[in-house]
Amino acid sequence: MIIFYVLLVLFGLLALKLFFISLIFRDEIKACFERDPAAVSSLEVLLTYSGLQAIISHRLAHSLFRKKIPVFPRLISQLTRHVTGVEIHPGAKIGKGLFIDHGMGVVIGETSVLGDNVTLFQGVTLGGTGKERGKRHPTLGNNVVVGAGAKVLGNITIGDDVQVGANAVVIRSVPSHSTVVGIPGRIARRKGEKIPGASLDHTHLPDPLTERLEKLQHHIDEVEKELIEWRKAKD
Repeated sequence: MIIFYVLLVLFGLLALKLFFISLIFRDEIKACFERDPAAVSSLEVLLTYSGLQAIISHRLAHSLFRKKIPVFPRLISQLTRHVTGVEIHPGAKIGKGLFIDHGMGVVIGETSVLGDNVTLFQGVTLGGTGKERGKRHPTLGNNVVVGAGAKVLGNITIGDDVQVGANAVVIRSVPSHSTVVGIPGRIARRKGEKIPGASLDHTHLPDPLTERLEKLQHHIDEVEKELIEWRKAKD
């Protein structure tokens, strides 16, 4: 009977803890439901979403980092990396509504700055390009989507409503309302108006290199056709 009451108390404390966490991280939980069709319940999201768990852990580590408490912030981030596969340096500044989908292999460097409603897919790196000190990691604006395996490197700025294609390598700043693809990253599309919401469709991102090659091939075909017609007329 005593064991039953002990378990009941522990269950109550756990439920209370999850309730407060759900209040504090309501924007991040909301992001999970908005951007992941597999999300079923708040309890499942809290207990099983590694990206959300990494964000919760980072908030604690970041608060300790800001208070200049040594060792413990990095220790928390490293333990979190082993558990979730997501490595976020305690010094990184992250806005509201971050969604890390799947999360495995995501790395966010020390001086990275992320705006609100950013979406990162698995394998994304927000890293530096050398051993320089100071601001050496990227700054991402609001409503940015970074595709799976993409690398955004250096002290560059990614504007609001930017989409970075899967496996792109971005080493230069990108203006707002743009789509970046390729290695190195190239601006393939730019819109004057705000992109509504976060687009998670990476299957229809433009490829500027392929488009130019297709245009070139089209011109070659036209020249060859005209050459054949000219030879027939000459004969």
